[in-house]
Amino acid sequence: MQVVGKFFLRRIGVPNLLHGISRSASSGSMAIDDPLNYWNGGRVKLNDSAKTEAVYEPATGRILCQLQECGEEEVNQAVSNGLTAFGIWSKMSGMERAKVMLEAARIIESRREEIAEVEVVNNGKSITEARLDVDSARLCIEYYASLASSLAGQHVQLPGGSFAYTRREPLGVCVGIGAWNYPFQIAAWKSAPALACGNSMVFKPSPVTPVTAVLLAEIYAQAGAPSGLYNVVQGGQETGMLLCHHPSVAKVSFTGSVPTGKKIMEMAASGVKPVTLELGGKSPLIIFEDSDLENAVRGALMANFLSQGQVCSNGTRVFVQRKVLSQFLDAVVQRTKAIQIGDPLLEETRMGAVVSRPQLDKVLGYISQAKEEGARILCGGEPITPVDPKLRNGYYMSPCVLDNCTDDMTCVREEIFGPVMSVLPFDTEEEVLQRANDTTMGLAAGVFTRDVRRAHRVVESLQAGTCFINNYNITPVEVPFGGYKASGIGRENGQVTIEFYSQLKTVVVEMGDVDSLF
Repeated sequence: MQVVGKFFLRRIGVPNLLHGISRSASSGSMAIDDPLNYWNGGRVKLNDSAKTEAVYEPATGRILCQLQECGEEEVNQAVSNGLTAFGIWSKMSGMERAKVMLEAARIIESRREEIAEVEVVNNGKSITEARLDVDSARLCIEYYASLASSLAGQHVQLPGGSFAYTRREPLGVCVGIGAWNYPFQIAAWKSAPALACGNSMVFKPSPVTPVTAVLLAEIYAQAGAPSGLYNVVQGGQETGMLLCHHPSVAKVSFTGSVPTGKKIMEMAASGVKPVTLELGGKSPLIIFEDSDLENAVRGALMANFLSQGQVCSNGTRVFVQRKVLSQFLDAVVQRTKAIQIGDPLLEETRMGAVVSRPQLDKVLGYISQAKEEGARILCGGEPITPVDPKLRNGYYMSPCVLDNCTDDMTCVREEIFGPVMSVLPFDTEEEVLQRANDTTMGLAAGVFTRDVRRAHRVVESLQAGTCFINNYNITPVEVPFGGYKASGIGRENGQVTIEFYSQLKTVVVEMGDVDSLF
């Protein structure tokens, strides 16, 4: 295992977008001074009585800032401001909305490195991945900007010259609730389709990673969006409940765990609000003996170790046909041991810090339990202390490959959300399909094989909303992303998502006299 340790916060401070962040070259520490709540066109500092929560820097374990949590008064202000903006934005043409969104995308592209660095500091992932996340956010906004002017209804000819037509109309104020693994990307994935359809949005990021969502709010404002079009309220469970129950909120879109998603669905149901839920997964990756093994190994690494393994769609149950199991394990262990871990802002780093101390402890606990249940640790699964003293309190661990796993083990049944790959042998296609589908979740699945007929046959039988053939964790914004079963409702990205952020009105036009029965 290679550990890199140059301390990343000794770099030159970033201007403009990061004006609220102060850095100390002597201590290497970073602090965020500006408020993280945003409505009425600016950052909002709450009164001193507001609840606060410490936000940590995963790479160092130091406190990055104090988060001020929004209560009922602040949520009301943000939603009210969103309603005002909705009244303006919804009356604009699709072309006018697209112009603002494309300008926002341009600003994101021009500040790509700055946003990516802040994402790294708050989330702990490598700078290489963070740049790709920023690109995905930009591409998503560009994609939905291109759809904004094409939203249209249908004309239906009726007897006697009468006709009917449909109008695709916005919902109103939509709430987005984000997760901590892709903070900036999720903020864009939720806001872009909402805004394209003419809605406004109040977004609540995870309290673990609250920093970059407010940067997106400032970018939308700079691009010319009406004040209040995209507001940010910070907080935890209580703030989320206030948003879900708010009578002026028209829709809730949530990314996170299955238990929390169920609670949000219950709260939204009391107001008959539509929901989009992108929840957890325990996805299977099936590697047949005729696979290009080098590609299969690469795919397994991408399916397990992106963002320190903290990806809901990860293919953490890796089923390998028995004939190539030994060869696969040798290759995947060799590649896993070579992953460079450490300073997330170094170009050569491929795995940064786990997002928080509790999450690190949780992942290590799963590994200990797996060992107790009979799994064999082939590599990794241990906490790492970098050589650089400024990184020694960071939340680092070595990526883990588990062998000798069985379907009933906890590490195979439950979502770990860390860099842990569980490898399981199989013999036949029929057998592996039954085992792959034996889960309450169904977010993603993958298959590696040279047999194109088998690939499509297997994918047809997999109970998962997003499937990959000879690749994994590829999420172009043009195609829908979402799950089956307990992994969620609705979709993110793709043209179909327009339907989840709009409503259809039918208008019937009579061109003759009323044919009345009375």
